[in-house]
Amino acid sequence: MAKIKIKQIGSPIRRPSSQRAILTGLGLGKMHREVELEDTPEVRGMIKKLPHMVEVIG
Repeated sequence: MAKIKIKQIGSPIRRPSSQRAILTGLGLGKMHREVELEDTPEVRGMIKKLPHMVEVIG
């Protein structure tokens, strides 16, 4: 399956707990961390919820 690379660009400080939980679910939590995940509809939905905190690299 295809992979997608995600980088955290926003801080979880002063964010709702639901947004922090989504970051944790993506495997992020600290600034400028990058993870490579499978490109699934679930992951895409999580990214759509946090467009101000994550960026798709590739």
